[in-house]
Amino acid sequence: MIITVGGTKGGSGKTTVATNVAIFLAEQGRKVLLVDADEQETSADFTEFRHDTFEGFVGYTLVKLNGDKIYTSIRDLGEVFSDVVIDTGGRDTISQRASLTVSDVYLVPFVPRSFEMWTLAKVEKLVKEVRLINPKLKSFSVLNRVEARSQYVESWMEYLKASEDIEFLDAQLGDRVVYSHAAIRGMGINEYKPKDATAIREFTDFLQKLMERVQNSKQV
Repeated sequence: MIITVGGTKGGSGKTTVATNVAIFLAEQGRKVLLVDADEQETSADFTEFRHDTFEGFVGYTLVKLNGDKIYTSIRDLGEVFSDVVIDTGGRDTISQRASLTVSDVYLVPFVPRSFEMWTLAKVEKLVKEVRLINPKLKSFSVLNRVEARSQYVESWMEYLKASEDIEFLDAQLGDRVVYSHAAIRGMGINEYKPKDATAIREFTDFLQKLMERVQNSKQV
């Protein structure tokens, strides 16, 4: 399965989601490829930290690709790996569009803030355009970096559920310090100690729902 984690706005935690998806899938014994398709190369930096923390053992394979190289390379790589997780930047770039043309799944994290609601329309437009080339693409949204007692969560849930182009995953990823503490060590939140049981439970629930919806969704 090829999963692109992306969007049209920075700061939504795409790299954090992408790296943890890769680590959680690898923990299940799956052969995982993490593709850094972002000019900032944050996933590559994360993997370097991980290499140092675990003394060479990473648990997945990392490659850096961008632009047309994504389109020409990912199809072949998808035959070698159980899962390919592509981390793209927070803009509508050639790299993101190239990723989506060869992906099975498009996962878009949204941070529930009042001033970010306009971004959904841009993502919907992108999905419609890409499906002209890749009609089998399944798109999903998830609320990420959700603050405790946020006043926007309910309205955002209803807003995302109303989308006809992107299916809402009824799961929330909290804005928890374990994500940043783990990231600077190149660790997944399931590997960092002391364990944050709530964060692990939230992410496990999210990933399980994503996999279930990928199998059962009738988007296309």
